Amino acid sequence: MKIKDIVNRDIVTLTNCEHEPIHVPGKIQPHGFLIGLTPDRKIDFCTENISGFVSITHAETLGKNFADVFGSEAEQQIFEYIGEDNKDVFPLEIDLLGNLFQISIHRSFDIYILEAEFKFTGREKLADVYTQTIQFVTQMNNTKSLKDLCALVAEGTREITGYDRVMIYRFDEQYNGEVFAESCREDLEPFLGLHYPHTDIPAQARELYIKNQLRLIVDVNYEPVPIFTVDDSENKNLDLSLSILRSTSPIHVEYLQNMGVGATLTISLIHHGRLWGLIACHHYSKKNISPEIRLAAKLQGQFITSQIDIRQSNDENLNAQNTAEALEQLTGMDFQFVQDSLEKIISSPELLHICNAAGVSIISRGKIYKNGLTPSDDQILALIESIGNLKINTIFATNKLNDHFPELENCSTIAGIIYHSLGSTDHIIWFRPETISEISWGGDPEKSIVKDSTGLHPRNSFNIWKQIIKNQSSIWKQYEINGAAQYAHVLHNQLMMIMLSEEEEKYRTQSEILRETNSELENINWISTHDLQEPLRKIQMITSKVISEIDAVPLDSIAHSLQRVSKSASRMRVLLEDILKYTRIKNTQGILEKTDLNKILQFTIEDMSEMITESKAVIQYENLPEIHSITFLMKQLFSNIIQNSLKYASTERTPVITITASDEPVIIEHMFKVYCYWVRFSDNGIGFDQQYAESIFKVFTRLHHKEEYTGSGIGLALCKKIMQAVGGAIFAEGKPGKGTDITIYFPCDPSDTLL
Repeated sequence: MKIKDIVNRDIVTLTNCEHEPIHVPGKIQPHGFLIGLTPDRKIDFCTENISGFVSITHAETLGKNFADVFGSEAEQQIFEYIGEDNKDVFPLEIDLLGNLFQISIHRSFDIYILEAEFKFTGREKLADVYTQTIQFVTQMNNTKSLKDLCALVAEGTREITGYDRVMIYRFDEQYNGEVFAESCREDLEPFLGLHYPHTDIPAQARELYIKNQLRLIVDVNYEPVPIFTVDDSENKNLDLSLSILRSTSPIHVEYLQNMGVGATLTISLIHHGRLWGLIACHHYSKKNISPEIRLAAKLQGQFITSQIDIRQSNDENLNAQNTAEALEQLTGMDFQFVQDSLEKIISSPELLHICNAAGVSIISRGKIYKNGLTPSDDQILALIESIGNLKINTIFATNKLNDHFPELENCSTIAGIIYHSLGSTDHIIWFRPETISEISWGGDPEKSIVKDSTGLHPRNSFNIWKQIIKNQSSIWKQYEINGAAQYAHVLHNQLMMIMLSEEEEKYRTQSEILRETNSELENINWISTHDLQEPLRKIQMITSKVISEIDAVPLDSIAHSLQRVSKSASRMRVLLEDILKYTRIKNTQGILEKTDLNKILQFTIEDMSEMITESKAVIQYENLPEIHSITFLMKQLFSNIIQNSLKYASTERTPVITITASDEPVIIEHMFKVYCYWVRFSDNGIGFDQQYAESIFKVFTRLHHKEEYTGSGIGLALCKKIMQAVGGAIFAEGKPGKGTDITIYFPCDPSDTLL
């Protein structure tokens, strides 16, 4: 029978080092021996060093039945053990050819792999391990944060195992590692807080750590022992992924030697199926530990992984609670369903607290609302366009903006965003600034692999190497992203309600305009059939009489009749002009402009100077505000109001018209609407009964006989329509025999800041 070794002698190069087949090295560590059994119980694999443990060589065992070499009793014990459920917990204690061994057994495809080590003398009792575990659990319950728990595990593992240094090693998303907790001898330099590149533990090694959660190297300077097999097939091999004795990669061995480490124990920390981290134990001389201690150390790792979610939740609970409170406060605020409510929303500090952002921007209907640290408007629009180009139509979050949008390099103040679409044209974006951080690496991460004339080697320098990290913000926590998403949904609904409310208001306004227009048409129809027909009848009657009696009527009588005709025609002209003015006034809020009412008043007084002088009226006024309106309509408004006061002046006293106004913008709630400015015209005329306060603004309404007071009765109706056109309002208060107050209200300017 011919035998051969299965040692993997492939040379590791730069191109294949990340794919080094470390699971099939074809050799083991020398502190134990290995046998591979076929299902029919033949020895198909055996390590060269078996003769150092029992009185038989590997050549004498290969191809033989296990019972023929070690006896049927030993064979029966082994296969009974294979059938037990707890074989992965406790090794089998067995006598082989006169020596006591502890054997671990697992299956690799169709081969049973037996790994034997001499039974430990003076080994720890299970009761001792149990006592230590109970003490640890008690202490564990007193810790609150994940970091505190890891520190406790590091201390407890070192106490149980006796290693010189125990580190809790945590991976990030790219599998770069950080020493998260540490316990070491006082004379050793601490590694706590140091970072190590992902190349220190390549992908295939991480895969093995997931498959086999405990890895032991008793002596870093060991001489690997080859595995032999019956030479009955080409490329015959043995998968040692679950092996305890498996020989490690020569690059990893050299890495440990460069660190000055003599022995190691590594326990995998697996969380949600992913390698979260490692418990890495280092000793600076040879060291082996018993199966009981290995089990206790493995339990330490399971304590951590069972608590990761709970402890991380505890760590984040306070901030998450603050986010929830901010979200609750913001959604509970009473906002009106108008576009201007976005100004109140954007200024709310809770909007930043939702996701602990430094700035926020809401983009709605082409307008940008901002608060806190934000880019410029142009940069925000460019960012939205870039996000749109990526076909992102819901949520997008990153703490490395430049990685996704390098074209936005000018936006240097911002490194992290949470973006939410609020529809086709509306958006909300939270911002975080760049956070420059310093990372201490255990050696230069760019030089983790060194190539020289003899091949590849791990780095031999572990001096602290500092790296400055730029162009990134602090990482958005999941609860922050969730909080932003929840509020974005609320805001989207509110924007929809604003749109629906405005549509409802538009339809209501149009309905009111239609109703008023119908009323106006009725009045105009009435005036055209009544007020216009009356002077027409007079003109017809007078001219007919003059024509029929022209030869008999004296000249002065004809002149008197023609004067009456002229007067009636003049009334018709004034009435037609007022009707034309009234019907031409439209709702023109879209073209409002800044108007200085002081200039309007001066122009009106100068234009009406003859009438004012003739009436001997006194005009008193104070400084008037600048408002948003239409200049020529304001001239007509002031003229009509002053004319009305002069027309209805009292004959018992000198007419006095006093004009007062608000000097600063203030919120004025009147008749369920909000205004910012008011101007009041107060006179000492004849006044009116307050029951007519609304009807005097209706077209062609007269409170007095037309023979007593001239005019068409359309003046104040024009004033009301003018104020409606500019988004304002007009109201009158009368005191019979004492005078009239006419107050006009103007809407807020877009630039006004109201307290």
